[in-house]
Amino acid sequence: MQTDTTPIEANGLTSAEAAKRLQIHGRNIVGEARTTPAWKIFLRQFTGLLVLLLIGAALVALALGEWIDSIAIGMVVILNGVLGFVQEWRAETALAALREMLVGHARVIRDGHPMEIDSRDIVPGDLVLLDAGDQVPADARLVSALELRTDESVLTGESISVSKKPGDGGDAGAVMMGTLVVSGRGEALVSATGPATEFGKIAQLTGSVGEKETNLSRQLGRLGGQLGIASLGLGAAIALTGILAGRDVIEMVMTGLSMAVAIVPEGLPAVVTISLALGAAAMVRQKALARRLQAMETLGSASVICTDKTGTLTENMMTGEVLWIAGRRYEAVGTGYDPAGRILLEGRPHRYGDDPDLADALDVMVGCSHASLYREGSTWHMVGDPTEGALVTFAYKGWTPMPAAAPLEEIPFTSERKRMSMVRWQEDRLVQLAKGAPEHLLEVCSHWRGPKGTAPLTDAVRAEIHAVYEQMADKGLRVIALARREVSEAAVPEADLEFIGLVGMIDPPRPEVKRAIRACRSAGIRVIMITGDGARTARAIADALGLPAERAITGADLEQMDDAALRDVLDGPVLFARTAPEHKMRLVELLQGDGLIVAMTGDGVNDAPALKRADVGVAMGIRGTDVSKDAADLVLLDDNFATLERAIREGRRQFANIRRFVRYLLSSNAGEVIAILANLALGGPLIYLPTQILWMNLVTDGVTALALGLEPGTPDQMAEPPRPAKQGIMDWTAVGLILVFGAYTGSSSLYLFYAFMAEGDAVARTAAFTGMVMFEKVSVFAFRSFTQPCWRLGWFSNPKLIVALVLMVCAQLAAVYWPPLQTLLRTAPLGWEHWQMIGLLCLPLILVPEVIKTLRWLFGPRNGEPEAADATLT
Repeated sequence: MQTDTTPIEANGLTSAEAAKRLQIHGRNIVGEARTTPAWKIFLRQFTGLLVLLLIGAALVALALGEWIDSIAIGMVVILNGVLGFVQEWRAETALAALREMLVGHARVIRDGHPMEIDSRDIVPGDLVLLDAGDQVPADARLVSALELRTDESVLTGESISVSKKPGDGGDAGAVMMGTLVVSGRGEALVSATGPATEFGKIAQLTGSVGEKETNLSRQLGRLGGQLGIASLGLGAAIALTGILAGRDVIEMVMTGLSMAVAIVPEGLPAVVTISLALGAAAMVRQKALARRLQAMETLGSASVICTDKTGTLTENMMTGEVLWIAGRRYEAVGTGYDPAGRILLEGRPHRYGDDPDLADALDVMVGCSHASLYREGSTWHMVGDPTEGALVTFAYKGWTPMPAAAPLEEIPFTSERKRMSMVRWQEDRLVQLAKGAPEHLLEVCSHWRGPKGTAPLTDAVRAEIHAVYEQMADKGLRVIALARREVSEAAVPEADLEFIGLVGMIDPPRPEVKRAIRACRSAGIRVIMITGDGARTARAIADALGLPAERAITGADLEQMDDAALRDVLDGPVLFARTAPEHKMRLVELLQGDGLIVAMTGDGVNDAPALKRADVGVAMGIRGTDVSKDAADLVLLDDNFATLERAIREGRRQFANIRRFVRYLLSSNAGEVIAILANLALGGPLIYLPTQILWMNLVTDGVTALALGLEPGTPDQMAEPPRPAKQGIMDWTAVGLILVFGAYTGSSSLYLFYAFMAEGDAVARTAAFTGMVMFEKVSVFAFRSFTQPCWRLGWFSNPKLIVALVLMVCAQLAAVYWPPLQTLLRTAPLGWEHWQMIGLLCLPLILVPEVIKTLRWLFGPRNGEPEAADATLT
């Protein structure tokens, strides 16, 4: 552990000594060294199996002398790599900019004088000055403090501030890097910096988690392997068929190799990358930054979201909800520090001047406090302790006048007494105002504000107050008691106070999160809360958000369970409270071990290891720490959990479009292969020339498939359950569909070839070639949806597809009639009778799928109901 115990003077380190220690211990940095260099990001674009297969195909084409094919495939590979690099590099630079924005400064004593320095230059032994609103720049031990409280939620997940004072052993006398001073001030001696801090230790735990492979990359790799085997098998079949038919052996080996190259859908990596890049760009406009292109698709396939509570589901701002005075319940409307809400009693607004009992309670809230509110633009901010800020906001909602003068006397809050009091002038009266934990404040109360005014505080009344306190606590509220009395002088002890009432406060859930959770659940995605807060608070937030949780398991309970018992718990509605980083890691690993795709959200350094271990880690961009952002795959720039729903929707759209594209492109290639194989078996001349195959695969098919990959999302995509983790891009249903379409288009193209053979090889080949292009163009409508007819989707709902079809038909017309392309592709002009025959053969490709899907829609399950999962190819 990095520490420095050298005795110091009250004037701190000298500049020379600080410089020496900076050389020894290094800069006070956690996580910044994790930035990925540009060259590494670029090279990893070429590591996918499908991309490697294309590189191999380009080399084979070059070896066969097909240099045009080789150059074209190479250009596709380079385009794919550049697109992926640009998106990922933009994400890295955006995060680097966020990190620079978050670089803080710290006030230290150097050479006997206070000065402000870059927090990265803090060294062990520095004497740091802390004040309300400061972020603690390093781990340190307090040497002096006045009413110092810190918010440690970034480390522990707990939203309640912690009292700190010097001389206390353990955590009470220490302040940790990254935590926030919410009230008071102090001086602290730095004991550890950078990786040696608690912050740094968790960052190291994050670094120990290896790089993960996304679900889409696994599926694309599997598809690449399937296509590689298929291409080699079909290439060998073509060569063998030709040899058995009596063709020249060398010629048929070369033809088989060429066809093997042609079978691979060259445009697949580019279309996948473009689709993901466009989706990622769209999500940035909706405040979600994908650090990896495939992160959004992985989130779309997630079956479980493990979410932190503080700052993720909640606003991380304590809010007063209810005030109990002698059986009456006053409710405050509004959350956060905006005082624009109201105080209601039985549904009717009440203000300070309307109700003497309410006025006395509100006087305590503002008079026994150091917190203050201020407005910046349209946003309200609070300075001070979050609990006191919540009480002041509550009082503002009742139009409470602020104290005109400073308090005359104060007995401060301590962790032992758990109460505080102030003596102030109130008009012409001197009053002592007190607040604190109910059980501790009641110790110094002799009277209470009852239904008929002030009355003795009997044991029965104490029991009634305690019962109300317990009811509030069971709802997850933090309860503060209020008391007051008139005094004759300022220096008086806390005694003979009149108990006024109880205030229940909570860190409220974000208003948009409930709908987002409901949308995730309707999509079959399970949401599990994993928080460092207490079980009661976690249960209350879960109930408020409609999050099922029949059990609340604490970190201590979790440590007593073996993996089998914990899996049983995970099978039911459960939440986890008082958890540590290693607990979150264990839960994520167990869920992944059950074959689930796990997303993890969080903002603190304590979330970072689980963020990296999860299939997709989602960090908060505003409140999130550098460590959590570096560990995450997706950063929510607005810290809004509801943005997840839009990201999930986008991810599902992306995967659905990839499946549409793959099935469409392979059905087109299947038609070409069937036509070539059948023609070889019949002993005819080549039905397509190599340049014509390349034209179909790279130009006409590629552009159309790209437009198909941009299909908008369907309204029912969030009604379907998550697909199984092992379900691939291809399944047996897809194979059947590809073979049906391939058989029809291949046989129709072959029919055109022999129907016009009498007019010469050039005309017959041009008719077969053009027919195949047109078949592939019109069949794209069948692949827009596998359940919905186009009249339900809207024939023109994807205008990019219509534009692509028009352009590709025009390109084919140029291939048939424009001399330069006629020479390149060796085509001959076609007459009206040729086009008429091609048109008639195109009609079934539009009509038959539409009729089948219309009948399914009319007599089968309606749209919006989840489709049955197909059997997956292995």
